[in-house]
Amino acid sequence: MTTAPPRRRTGQNRVLWLLDRLEREPRADAVIDKLSSGVRSLPLGRGRDLLHGKWLGHPVHPLMVQVPIGAWFSAALLDLCPGRSREAGLLIGVGLAATGPAAVTGAVDWAELHPQQQRVGLAHSLANTVAAGLYATSLVYRVKGRTARGRALGFLGLTAVGIGGMLGGHLAYRQASGANHAEEVPHVVSEGWHRVGALAEFTEGRPERRSVDDVPVLVVREADGVVHALAERCSHLAGPLSEGVVADGCVECPWHGSVFRLSDGWNVRGPATAPQPAFDTRIVDGQVEVRLRDH
Repeated sequence: MTTAPPRRRTGQNRVLWLLDRLEREPRADAVIDKLSSGVRSLPLGRGRDLLHGKWLGHPVHPLMVQVPIGAWFSAALLDLCPGRSREAGLLIGVGLAATGPAAVTGAVDWAELHPQQQRVGLAHSLANTVAAGLYATSLVYRVKGRTARGRALGFLGLTAVGIGGMLGGHLAYRQASGANHAEEVPHVVSEGWHRVGALAEFTEGRPERRSVDDVPVLVVREADGVVHALAERCSHLAGPLSEGVVADGCVECPWHGSVFRLSDGWNVRGPATAPQPAFDTRIVDGQVEVRLRDH
């Protein structure tokens, strides 16, 4: 007598199902719209690009959160050791002091995301707010000498931080928030020159979309006859640069306002933190040819 092998479960992971449902849940969209509009209206000037991480080449927020997470995790380890509550309280205070800058950088990035990403980002922010509240209360109890309750609240705070970190990971890796959406271009476009159309097809100052090896390419012919070509999908969130505005030798993404220099793809203004892959151009027998530039 033979027995059938046990069936393997092929259903979706419950946590992923909940996260996918969170992405599609629109009930908080009115609040999200007001919050994101408020963040975008802040008079930050050039400081906005600083907070986005344009100077760093990627978002600053993941770097900033290392301090509170590291301090609070270290505090939890000290709370497991007898007589170390005072040192743990010091670390909790350091973590609380670092939450403000981390939250500001995260909010500036969050305000420039797609709705599905913003929904997860709001839950991420709420979890971290709960964590900060628990740690602040924990610190108060420690100062009052109620160490046991302070430790308990600290462990609850660490749990909330873990939930916030899980949501942040989903936002960054599953939803590709903060990722360079033009990174794959050098790996997809083949070497050599590629014909993208006759010079006469391109109107001066008007962005045109062409394709090279199935990669969308932005082509702009300037008044002096110079032709520029960049990867067409914005490095921030893959916005269509061919639908953007060309002015002063730059193109502005229509989705979130990132500005790129046509001559070399440099990100002049964020929220994009990575430049656009640029192409060399030439005219052969009246035809425009492009070749991926080797930076």
